[in-house]
Amino acid sequence: MSSGWPQAPAVYEIFTWPWLTGLGGRYGRDVTLADVPAEVWDEVAAPGVDAVWLMGVWERSPAGLAVARTNEELQQSFLEALPDVRPADLVGSPYCVRRYRVDARLGGPAGLAEARAQLRARGVRLVLDYVPNHVAPDHPATADHPEWFVQGSAADQLADPRGWFTVEGRVLAHGRDPYFPPWPDVAQLNAFDQGLRDVTAEVLGDIGEQCDGIRCDMAMLLTNEVFAGTWGRHVGPAPAEEFWPHVLGRVRERHPDLVMIAEAYWDMEWALQRQGFDFCYDKRLYDRLVGEDAESLRKHLAADRDYQDGLIRFVENHDEPRAAAVLPGGRGRAAAVAIATLPGAVLWHDGQFEGRRTRLPVFLGRFPDEPADPDLVAFHHRLLAAAGSVRRGEWRLLETRGWPDNPSHRELLAWAWHDETPHSLVVINFGDRPAQARVELPWPGLAGRPWQFIDLLDGGIFERDGDELAGSGLYVDLPAWGAHVVTLR
Repeated sequence: MSSGWPQAPAVYEIFTWPWLTGLGGRYGRDVTLADVPAEVWDEVAAPGVDAVWLMGVWERSPAGLAVARTNEELQQSFLEALPDVRPADLVGSPYCVRRYRVDARLGGPAGLAEARAQLRARGVRLVLDYVPNHVAPDHPATADHPEWFVQGSAADQLADPRGWFTVEGRVLAHGRDPYFPPWPDVAQLNAFDQGLRDVTAEVLGDIGEQCDGIRCDMAMLLTNEVFAGTWGRHVGPAPAEEFWPHVLGRVRERHPDLVMIAEAYWDMEWALQRQGFDFCYDKRLYDRLVGEDAESLRKHLAADRDYQDGLIRFVENHDEPRAAAVLPGGRGRAAAVAIATLPGAVLWHDGQFEGRRTRLPVFLGRFPDEPADPDLVAFHHRLLAAAGSVRRGEWRLLETRGWPDNPSHRELLAWAWHDETPHSLVVINFGDRPAQARVELPWPGLAGRPWQFIDLLDGGIFERDGDELAGSGLYVDLPAWGAHVVTLR
């Protein structure tokens, strides 16, 4: 990965349009990226945040907006998320892009440049989106370069009218992934077309002039295997070269320090890492944190360090339900400690710290009013700062031991970080009842001296004898969903 970024960066995602709308209500005026108050940038650039992802800054499509206004399923989702939804709240999908130019209503290119400057002054990098699989149906290329799109016939459209549409007499496919119906507001690009690959590299390079990292939406859809399986007879045989190595190789000629993040599903993280991405979504970990136990997490974390360094961990983003809704109470905090202190990148989402429960459809430009949980806010900020000091050097998953009459150690997860000094230790009870264990510490030289443990989450300090630590390990007793994030001295 680029030497300009931390090895394990923390990325904070902001849903740009409703975030600016909320700031407008807070300050009693219209706010764009050009004039966000300095105190707000100070809040965003909290200790422990390395990068901000301004999600959804590009020019939205009027044609896509018209589709959203007439789609009954979408309209119902809008009402569920925002019961007092008004026509002005429907601003269009940020993933129905008409041009990769910052929307004028958000401040335009000058506004984005100012936002980047404000973040950079605070030591924080900027991440933006790219949507490689599809564009808006009124994107100029649908008429000017139809060869860049998946094309069909009148018979295809007659057989599947929801899957196809017509532009200047040509039948083009609506965008889709292989497991869901077509998206009615976008046109499907042809990943096998060489011209499309070249222009993708050019556009990504242009975006790279405006930011420090790019998050690529649904990146696995462009791999030869997936794309051929989805579009088969409409696109011909797959090229010898994969899409992403060709594209990313050219992008990095222009921007060697640009970090590339792949939204990835279906266990395709390793394939996309090998094709050039710095970080790939760890959706499998998310699913286990939401619905599985400590043992499944332990197995997941036994993977090679090289692989784990290329993952981005999360318990919430704009595509998933709010963490406060699916990981309430102690389980949510335990999951947050886990993602914050593991190898790889970590992704936080605006509103997650405050305990928001409503996932806003991406078409809307206003959040519902939800009270913040001040205790949860304070917890997350302590965790951010703690993780920033812990995640350095070597990482190791640790063994825990119990007793014949007490198997509760199986609910405990433990890992260690260390460089020269200090050593850091994380222990999490990922269970709904108290758990006790001996944690085997990996460091030589513990014996013969006392050691002090400082808990970075609650400030607690406790001492242990080095001979005991070296012999039988650290005794830990944690309540349900409890955690220690400690340094040793």
